[in-house]
Amino acid sequence: MNWTFPTFLLTGFRGLLAGCAALLAAGCGGGELVRGEFRLQLDEEAVRNPVMWPTPPEVPRFMYAGELIGERNFVDTSEGVERGAKTVFNWLVGLFEGQPEEVTLQRPQTGVVDSSGRVLVTDTSRNAVYVFDETKGELQIWEYADGLQRFLAPIGIAAGRNGEVLVSDAELGHVARLDATGKPVGAIGKGMFKRPTGLARDPERGLVYVADTHAHDVKVFDDDGNLVRVIGSRGEGEGQFNYPTHLAFARGELYVTDTMNNRVQVFNGDGEVVERAFGRRGLYVGQMVRPKGVAVDDEGDVYVVEGYYDHLLVYNGAGEFLLGIGGTGAGVGKFFLPAGVWVDSHNRVFVADMFNGRIAVFQFLGGFGG
Repeated sequence: MNWTFPTFLLTGFRGLLAGCAALLAAGCGGGELVRGEFRLQLDEEAVRNPVMWPTPPEVPRFMYAGELIGERNFVDTSEGVERGAKTVFNWLVGLFEGQPEEVTLQRPQTGVVDSSGRVLVTDTSRNAVYVFDETKGELQIWEYADGLQRFLAPIGIAAGRNGEVLVSDAELGHVARLDATGKPVGAIGKGMFKRPTGLARDPERGLVYVADTHAHDVKVFDDDGNLVRVIGSRGEGEGQFNYPTHLAFARGELYVTDTMNNRVQVFNGDGEVVERAFGRRGLYVGQMVRPKGVAVDDEGDVYVVEGYYDHLLVYNGAGEFLLGIGGTGAGVGKFFLPAGVWVDSHNRVFVADMFNGRIAVFQFLGGFGG
């Protein structure tokens, strides 16, 4: 018996497959993965009773704003044919590969908010950069560091010149330069690093600072990738490091998390003079055992992730301890091996809660002063 497939069904099926292919292509190699109306995730209790720090009767300085997880931060607003194509595409994928996995953060390291408001997050388990674009309602994943070379261990990330994004990869051993769409356009420091991790940039002078953790120093480049100077050497003295990890540049100063010396050192913009240092090893909240991420808000307050005891520590500009948020766990205000921290222009504080696979977001309410 000869079977005849109706032409109109064949034409429609071909069109559907074409649409599915387009959707598939959009998700490959750093293209768009998710579209929809963006929203921060809040649990029911946080909606009913906003969580503040410190708790009353003290004056609150921080409020829990939500978390970034991945696909769940985007509500699908497509209709009609587009939504139908997505549904059938997921069905077809399910036939051959099982149900498609939800797009989520896995092991986020740190991040940055660029000038357009996008939140970019490095993830060492996914070997990629997640791009949360609230304005466009898009989640993208950028996978490529250099030509067809994929990221292996992206750690630090910073906004570069002319809309570029800089990403340090500890395993590839260089800093990738990406354009605003995630396309690789060059590299900084090939063959110069032992293990590049933390990353920061001085936008006024066009200087890029890279923590070379296993070399126990910070290397400084210009925007063209030329090595300008090397800051520090291994040791415990002023201006020396013992496994530096994360960096921040704010108010004309460079902040270096000197992890195994249990402190943060603050240099002038040239990296020549230690302006101040704070932190010491101890058992109490406010002391540092494994300091990691560091960031500064527009009042001059300094945020340090204490990775060993799962806390976000807040200091004033002089290095005096103000407040701790955290403790081990998965609930609101709790962390499990947090890594990076960064602040946007609205004083929202983002913490990469690595082993909980999320970015916790807090709104700084002001009032500490610098």
